[in-house]
Amino acid sequence: MAQQATPVRRARLGRTLGPEPTAVSGVVLLLPDGEEASDRRPSPLLATASVRALGRRLCRAGREEGLAVHVVHYRYRGWNGSAAHLARDGEWAADEVVRRYGDVPVCLAGTGMGGRAALRAGGHEAVNSVLALAPWLPEDDVAASPEPVKQLAGRRVLIVHGTNDARTDPELSFRLAARAKKANRDVCRFEVHADGHGLHQYRDEVLALAEDFVMGVLFGRAFARPVRDALAAPPPLGLRMPLASGFGRWR
Repeated sequence: MAQQATPVRRARLGRTLGPEPTAVSGVVLLLPDGEEASDRRPSPLLATASVRALGRRLCRAGREEGLAVHVVHYRYRGWNGSAAHLARDGEWAADEVVRRYGDVPVCLAGTGMGGRAALRAGGHEAVNSVLALAPWLPEDDVAASPEPVKQLAGRRVLIVHGTNDARTDPELSFRLAARAKKANRDVCRFEVHADGHGLHQYRDEVLALAEDFVMGVLFGRAFARPVRDALAAPPPLGLRMPLASGFGRWR
């Protein structure tokens, strides 16, 4: 009896969060957290949990601008070494945006392992910006090439990390930001003091910061002064910018 072929796994885009705009003028692709190594399929409900609040916030903020927000559903839970499955799925998703919507600016926004995927896939020609929240990045290894940053040239990049993150090392995101800043001045990084991996303690401030950045990079809204200052400041100042309590309330 002939053995059946294993079905090819495909990434997919979730439905737009909220009503789909009549005319789409910008897209956010949400890249959820993942695992370092796993060939299992992600659970759709669990996979979207890490980006759900961010997606709802951005959907509301950009509704009148024609913003479409999609969650990327990965083929695998894991990054899986050199296969870099999550980053490949991010690149596929950017291709799919071009196919569906044409020439519109795309922001890749990821959390945890999805933050690494967003940074790695940021070189796609449709992507103009990257938002990485508490990104998981590999330890420096003299036997392996460092995490690439050249693909971020010409993109605006915001990294946000809690200083008490016990799951993903904030020092590693600082080092990556410092390397990226040498080739691209439009890189900034905010530190959320005393917050952990989920950035729950200052959730409102983190979401307000994300909204400010995304609306600015996709639709040209003026950045709040802390974001402007962080982008303009030389390292390390613009890469260790403290996220002030109450950000977004007093703008």
